[in-house]
Amino acid sequence: MAKGTVNVGIIGFGTVGSGTAKILLNSKELIRQKTGLDINLKRISDLDITRDRGVKVPDGVLTTSAKDVIYDPDIDIVVELIGGIHPAKDFMLEAISQKKHVVTANKALLATEGRDIFKSADEHGVDVGFEASVAGGIPIIKVLREGLVANSITAIYGIINGTCNYILTKMTNEGAEFSDTLKEAQRLGYAEADPTFDIEGIDTTHKLTILASLAFGIPLSYNKIYREGITHITAQDIAFAGELGYKIKLLAITKITGDSIEMRVHPTMVPNNYLISKIDGVFNAVYVEGDSVGATLYYGRGAGDMPTGSAVVADIIDIAKKIQTNSPPDNFIRSLAKDTYDKKIMDMGDVMSNYYFRFSALDKPGVLSKISGVLGANNISIASVIQKGRQVGGSVPLVMLTHTAREKDVLNALNEINKMPVVSEKTLFIRVEGKVE
Repeated sequence: MAKGTVNVGIIGFGTVGSGTAKILLNSKELIRQKTGLDINLKRISDLDITRDRGVKVPDGVLTTSAKDVIYDPDIDIVVELIGGIHPAKDFMLEAISQKKHVVTANKALLATEGRDIFKSADEHGVDVGFEASVAGGIPIIKVLREGLVANSITAIYGIINGTCNYILTKMTNEGAEFSDTLKEAQRLGYAEADPTFDIEGIDTTHKLTILASLAFGIPLSYNKIYREGITHITAQDIAFAGELGYKIKLLAITKITGDSIEMRVHPTMVPNNYLISKIDGVFNAVYVEGDSVGATLYYGRGAGDMPTGSAVVADIIDIAKKIQTNSPPDNFIRSLAKDTYDKKIMDMGDVMSNYYFRFSALDKPGVLSKISGVLGANNISIASVIQKGRQVGGSVPLVMLTHTAREKDVLNALNEINKMPVVSEKTLFIRVEGKVE
């Protein structure tokens, strides 16, 4: 291998794989000018090598066997872009065992099986690049690993699923219901035919797992994160939120509270004047607080062939520089391989938040006082109340915002209230971050 040349092999020639190949081939000279490196795309493996991906690949690069990439002695970096858990994990571990550095965009794999990947990488002395696993083209992993390395991170709030953000934005702007907006998102290609991973918050939880581990030095903790999707959010709730000065966003939240770490994904009401509430459509944003830098916000496209491919190539270049200088892998590899906690993960029942309640209550005298009495008995105080319309003898929406309350107290109170004869439907509640000024 000539000095300055690093050979790369890609496993997976789908959306992100084709975007990565386009950048490596079309920007080869630009990369050389900026870095002095010659990044050579030597092999691409995919089961289908006949379909046109819109990129001209040199002869001899395409193969249907992943082993042609993994066991090629000239390839220095193996890029896994097939997604899923298996065989992606097997391919990555196999490549690591051959002492090849690996790059991936696979957040589901890292969140659930990443400990094995990082442990093997540490044992074999190779690097793992995963910038593309969170927020697509936004370099948030590099921000946490390098840009804010001198900071103790105190909080992260992220809009990191474009599908959910598109749906909630359209519901907000047009007063549309969830089911209709989801169908439109699917028609436009913003949502999968099976959108479960997106709309139930699973994808966001995968990404938060990685961010929290990097931010706080804890093991990858997918199973410890509270998760709630957006399927229960209605146009009515979005309208009430707007009247109160808020927008509803699916937020990934992790922060230091006392001596514990909060980790949760759920719909959240955010004040209209907060920057993160203004992130609309398919865009992503990550708000990070550090003890030295204060508040920072990172914004951009969170998915797509070129934005995600850009992040993959950034990892390739970072690792290529280390190869040329014989630099050791970063220490974060070892921290991500750990399986013991030196910090406490807060139970969701102990989380303190403000809350939005929408009761379906009978329009009768004394109903408000009965509900308020139960809330008060559970240490929940009311900040504001909205009651729309009159329907004597029937049910009407009764909306409340609370002051700060403990989650388990809220659940206890709502469980009692939902059993009341004067409440006709299960109460909907949404957590609130921040206050309208």
